[in-house]
Amino acid sequence: MAGDIAAPAIKPLFSAEQIAARVDELARDLAALPLDDLVIVGVLKGSVRFAEDLVRALRGQELRPELDFLQLASYGDDTRSSGKVEIVHDVEIPLAGRDAVIADDILDSGRTLSFAKALLESRGARTVRTCVLLDKQVKRAIEITPDFVGFLCPPVYVVGYGMDLAGRYRDLPFIGEVATQLSE
Repeated sequence: MAGDIAAPAIKPLFSAEQIAARVDELARDLAALPLDDLVIVGVLKGSVRFAEDLVRALRGQELRPELDFLQLASYGDDTRSSGKVEIVHDVEIPLAGRDAVIADDILDSGRTLSFAKALLESRGARTVRTCVLLDKQVKRAIEITPDFVGFLCPPVYVVGYGMDLAGRYRDLPFIGEVATQLSE
């Protein structure tokens, strides 16, 4: 069919089982903190599965966090950050005086996570901690060190478990490396 795009080869990096076990560990680590009136803020769209799984795991640790989402854009349909972060959808619940944890799928340039953290702090959150599923081992445009990390990730483009390539592959239950890029 004309206009079809060849599917890239995807090499698994982290299995569904590894992800589930690590999310449970992150929830235990978070539950060990003195948290009050906790809100988890997932960064859309890539962190939806991670944020929801983290909230479920926190419930297993006897915490009852509220969940909200913040959608930021810096990629569009490309595989490289544009360098400019924009708010597409803002957090809807009040954050003043609350402990907040940003749940993000991947930390690479640092722009998105830094922007989100500053935004939540400006909204009066008592504390803002960062929890990323993947910490990509690359030079950051903005230096930021996450408070909690699921996995260290090699400097490759990844998809699955909510992360996409031009809107595709979010549904994969594992995280995989895109071994070949889409042809132009």
